[in-house]
Amino acid sequence: MTDNVLEVKNLTMRFGGVTAVDGLSLEINRSEIIALIGPNGAGKTTAFNCITGVYKPTSGVVSFLGKQIAEGSTPDRITQLGIARTFQNIRLFNTMTVLENVLVAKHMRTKHNVFTAAFRISYQEEKRVRGEALALLEEQELLHLKDEVASNLPYGLQRRLEIARALATEPQLLLLDEPAAGMNPQETLELAQFIKQIRDKYKLTVFIIEHHMDLIMQVSDRIYVLDFGKMIATGAPPDIQRDQHVIDAYLGVAEDAVLSP
Repeated sequence: MTDNVLEVKNLTMRFGGVTAVDGLSLEINRSEIIALIGPNGAGKTTAFNCITGVYKPTSGVVSFLGKQIAEGSTPDRITQLGIARTFQNIRLFNTMTVLENVLVAKHMRTKHNVFTAAFRISYQEEKRVRGEALALLEEQELLHLKDEVASNLPYGLQRRLEIARALATEPQLLLLDEPAAGMNPQETLELAQFIKQIRDKYKLTVFIIEHHMDLIMQVSDRIYVLDFGKMIATGAPPDIQRDQHVIDAYLGVAEDAVLSP
């Protein structure tokens, strides 16, 4: 079994005359928590979108577990491979309940067909899926809200539900796009602990975009830094804190994104 979970080689994404990602190369190994940081507009989410099939990159190669992801693979196909993600702007099924949101994700791993549906052979599988969804909600401390409509949840719990729904797809690689956005300092601290817990419990590899540097410095094994679509630094958190190129790139951005020793 390869230790290399994700490998990106020379990834480039252009929109007309604008190069959003410019020759990005990186590697992520099994069980690592890796961060991708940079100022607004650096190309971070565009890179995530290329990895997860939202965008077809202009050029470059993305490999997962040692195999190149087929060109033109759609987000659902990439999720089936074992890559799940959350979004900068929460994307729940707002009119569904908390439980229904997780069940939708769990069903992508079922083996229903016309025959099993017609003869109700899938009953036991449906029972199993529901039981697993309830167990997941209990683990994420959301079980008491299972019948609540997702849009009625407080913001922090919507974030947790989105992560729970991603976990329901049984991923090996979890991409988190600004999971601390909109959270207060206490919620951010709890999120850092939560990310480590799910990495260990589900034996995940985690790739995270985030502007809250306190969170990044707490959870990351290594950090990649983008600026104007180009990689400008990579290393362990203490090295990134001292890197002058990184410090210069962050000058003038919001205070909570400034790197401090």
